[in-house]
Amino acid sequence: MHFVDEATIRVHAGDGGNGCLSFRREKYLPKGGPDGGDGGDGGDVYVIGDEGLTTLADFRHQRVHRATRGGNGAGTNRTGARGTDCDIVVPVGTLVYSEDTGELIGDVTAHGQRLLVAKGGIHGKGNTRFKSSTNRAPRQTTDGTPGDVRQLRLELKLLADVGLLGYPNAGKSTLIEAVSGARPRIADYPFTTITPQLGVVSVGPDRSFVMADIPGLIEGASEGSGLGLRFLRHLDRTGLLLHVVDIYTTHDGGDPAEAAKALVAELEQYSQALGERERWLVLNKIDLLAGDDREAAVRRVVDALDWQGPVYTISAIAGEGTDELCRAIMARLEALRAEARERPVDTESHDAGDTIAWPERGDGA
Repeated sequence: MHFVDEATIRVHAGDGGNGCLSFRREKYLPKGGPDGGDGGDGGDVYVIGDEGLTTLADFRHQRVHRATRGGNGAGTNRTGARGTDCDIVVPVGTLVYSEDTGELIGDVTAHGQRLLVAKGGIHGKGNTRFKSSTNRAPRQTTDGTPGDVRQLRLELKLLADVGLLGYPNAGKSTLIEAVSGARPRIADYPFTTITPQLGVVSVGPDRSFVMADIPGLIEGASEGSGLGLRFLRHLDRTGLLLHVVDIYTTHDGGDPAEAAKALVAELEQYSQALGERERWLVLNKIDLLAGDDREAAVRRVVDALDWQGPVYTISAIAGEGTDELCRAIMARLEALRAEARERPVDTESHDAGDTIAWPERGDGA
């Protein structure tokens, strides 16, 4: 299925049902009084997370989603049925924005999470509601209120622990295939990866992490060149970035050290926060160089970047160094998770993923 990471949809919550105007008519009860029931509330629209989905492609075909209207009230004080809610299933990692205001409505980050995006209308009142000691035969009713109608923009950010960052043909797809069950498209020409890929890497019983491969960047990506800039958002959620560099050459025959510097510049220009994310240097295709040449090539890239962080040399296609890299990643992620568990939770602040509080529906009394 073609990968789609943005979609625009229109949602209609159900209108509230109208109240009923009715009087009790029974034999021997000529003055039975009002008995018109209330209408039913309109159905709400929810966005629900599903970890089994990986794309927003279905929304290319179905762009309008509607909850049903509440039923009208009836005689003998019968209340109209409540409208049926509309559930919109999306991949975990989907952000929901108001298309009109640009406001973030909520962030779906867990399987089964329900996010209210459009509230149904309030029910109308039947004439029984207006009965009083001075108004024994009321003819007043109210209609139900309209449900919300909203234009929404869905934006998918993949949830991964580790993100692969690099130029085309640096070996990112080969690496994710070598260490996980992912089967990305691999070929000896640039831009074979045109959609993000996810793979689960297992390093032992109950020890695994999710790795994401995005299309390769090229110089000028922050100004719209190439494919990768569109998918950099998928790295926003990662705890660790792997800067994969082809140690032998670049896709266009350039110098690996200069290419690595250019990519760092593009990353920082796209997002300062992403540029400051923890990043490891992974020098790939080391099998193409002899012993002395390896050391010189590694030193040239490290010096060009003035690199202070971890450096790993691997050959993804030969499997050299990949096990050591994965074990180190797992250890680092476990440390980050332990730090997150110990970090105190700020209950007074709200981050961008918090849902907007909706007013409680009144009981119509």
